[in-house]
Amino acid sequence: MTHLADSVILLLAILLLVAVFSTKFSTRFGMPSLVLFIAAGMALNHFVYFNNASITQIAGIFALVVILFEGGMQTNMKDIRPIIAPALSLATVGVVLTTAIVGLFARFILDVSWAESFLFGAIVGSTDAAAVFSVLGGKNIDKRLTSTLEAESGSNDPMAVFLTVSLIEWISHPETAIWTLLLSFVWEMGIGLVLGAALGKLAVGFINKINLDSTGLYPVLAIGFAVLTYGLAASVHASGLLAVYIMGLTLGNSELMYHRTIMNFNHGFAWMMQIAMFVLLGLLVFPQELPAIAWDGLLLSIILMVVARPAGVLLSLLFSRFSFREKTLISWAGLRGAVPIVLATYPLLAGLEHGRLFFNVVFFVVLTSAVIQGTTISPLAMRLKLVGKDEAAQPSLMELVALGTTDSEFNHIRIEPSMPVAGTPIERLGLPEDILFTAIIRGKNIIAPHGSTILQPGDTVYVLSPKARREEMRAFFRSGKGKAAETNILPM
Repeated sequence: MTHLADSVILLLAILLLVAVFSTKFSTRFGMPSLVLFIAAGMALNHFVYFNNASITQIAGIFALVVILFEGGMQTNMKDIRPIIAPALSLATVGVVLTTAIVGLFARFILDVSWAESFLFGAIVGSTDAAAVFSVLGGKNIDKRLTSTLEAESGSNDPMAVFLTVSLIEWISHPETAIWTLLLSFVWEMGIGLVLGAALGKLAVGFINKINLDSTGLYPVLAIGFAVLTYGLAASVHASGLLAVYIMGLTLGNSELMYHRTIMNFNHGFAWMMQIAMFVLLGLLVFPQELPAIAWDGLLLSIILMVVARPAGVLLSLLFSRFSFREKTLISWAGLRGAVPIVLATYPLLAGLEHGRLFFNVVFFVVLTSAVIQGTTISPLAMRLKLVGKDEAAQPSLMELVALGTTDSEFNHIRIEPSMPVAGTPIERLGLPEDILFTAIIRGKNIIAPHGSTILQPGDTVYVLSPKARREEMRAFFRSGKGKAAETNILPM
């Protein structure tokens, strides 16, 4: 038994290292990393027999919770506020239209019932942000486009889950009334939205108030709140994925202690979850079954890429201000990834007649979409002249050492135009001796602060100060000369 455990641990270590190094390969060739992770799982299939859809689904959902939480925290409300309407239209109307069009073709290509064909359409209805931005991350794409794709991918997963679960319920119990499903939709989305916002506010207050001995515990606390949010939402039959995304959005756009520490941890943890999830999904696929559905899968994949997704985008963005070129890129950037494959386990666990067929075809569709679209998104963006010059990397400070149980902490302060300190030399601020400015980031430069250095709007100032003076510092930057100012003072 000990020898087996050692072998498994060694195998996991090799897989993890290969997965990390493969991201460099992915960036160079413009192919989403998920393809390589899935390929690793399929390769392991020759040595490890794995056919447990239940474990795969649980692992997949947990990974999605972490990924959506991280995505929500990274989303800036200032960026998505102008495009919230088109993003929500894509996440709702766009998903329904994609489901209907793919379902129409699947009815005849797969030779299944209408309900089952629309179930297949619902499974492949949502997009994958991780796949898109692993390809576009190094390109200077218009912020409206990247924000729209980000908001869409974070909010369309709950819609796809709802449609999938509802259609499975309808297939299993044909007597289910349509109005019951509509009421269920309103409940799931509405309660999920409310719970996510409420628990996000609760998490912010809790994280800001509690004084833990180690800064490394704050990211664990945040992840705990994310998983709790999903669990509570699911327990009342609300959309857990939507609740988690809204909860992450609330945390990411609030005045949160140790914001950067939590973000760095989430980013690495989300990558680990993606690797584990895709390797597991690859293990669940039996390569010898794929040739039998290859032509059907390829045909449905092409229909999804060149018919269903573009039609869904054009119709759902009919009244938006996006140009035709921008809509074209949004259409082609609709990569399929984790969610469709996880949703494909639902028919398997429900015992539907064509459950295994659906899983294999969905797997094939996701794989071909990632390979074909993933390798052509960047060239298309350049051809459509939606890519600017690559911007120089933003400066960043070295990772600061956690101060443990000492009474000091590092903060970073964003200087807003309305703050009374804006335009004032540091020496005239009248700060106590135990509050020290350590660095200033201004644009793309790092400035060593001196007494004569003038704080300018847009500066990010790094400060070392006692924990006990945290509230005093906030009050200092908020007040003065009768001006109300927002501050963003966040411990590292």
